Amino acid sequence: MIKEYECIKLDGISRKDEICPVVEETPLSIFINGRHFATAMISPELRAEFVTGHLFSERIISGKHEIESLEIEGNLARAIIAHPLRAIVPRRPIVSGCGGIASFLDESKLPAINSDLRIDVDQARAAMSAISLSDIHIATGGVHSVGLFSDGEPVIIEDIGRHNALDKAIGYALIHRPGHSFDKSYIACTGRVSSDMALKCSVAGIPIVVSRGATTSLAISIAERTGLCIIGFLRGKRLSIYSQSQRLHCEQKNDEI
Repeated sequence: MIKEYECIKLDGISRKDEICPVVEETPLSIFINGRHFATAMISPELRAEFVTGHLFSERIISGKHEIESLEIEGNLARAIIAHPLRAIVPRRPIVSGCGGIASFLDESKLPAINSDLRIDVDQARAAMSAISLSDIHIATGGVHSVGLFSDGEPVIIEDIGRHNALDKAIGYALIHRPGHSFDKSYIACTGRVSSDMALKCSVAGIPIVVSRGATTSLAISIAERTGLCIIGFLRGKRLSIYSQSQRLHCEQKNDEI
């Protein structure tokens, strides 16, 4: 996931020739039943998890069982799915992103999150701390981290794009944790919560997303209609709740938000 390149570092009048770690970015072209579906720019790890999670969050499949086969060779991923007509969609718009594939947003078909999950502020902070311990980010400054948290061991994924990392986390759970309850899980991410991040969480049925970054107006609109709780700017004792505030238990002992 890291490559080394020669670079010149300047600091005032000081100049140094150094070897610098740089995060790797590669294309992955996805073919569904022989037809080109999309090409994503991703970090090279967990490609099967990315394809599975992406097809799920884009509502091309309803679960891993609908992937009849998946072969990945080099920069090509070839999937055979049970319902290929779902992958024939209109040209999708380019939306706010960071290495992700744009989601086609049909606001008339937004999903509804069916969950009674609530978390407290300490859980939100602990999740944010857990995804911030990335050696790759410390070395390169070039990746986003996403964590999928529930009662068990969290799934923490890094990628050049926060959308990719979210797809990989969802795909990891679908592949390696059959029966995982997304409605009992919450997401922590290092990047902003844009409309497609909110939609991916909503499609998966994940009721809470926590970020140390900002959100957008369309993400909040989606969240209000689907039941997603968006918590942003979680830094130290501060945070902002933008939607579905009942999902965050705010009472604390000897502390304040």
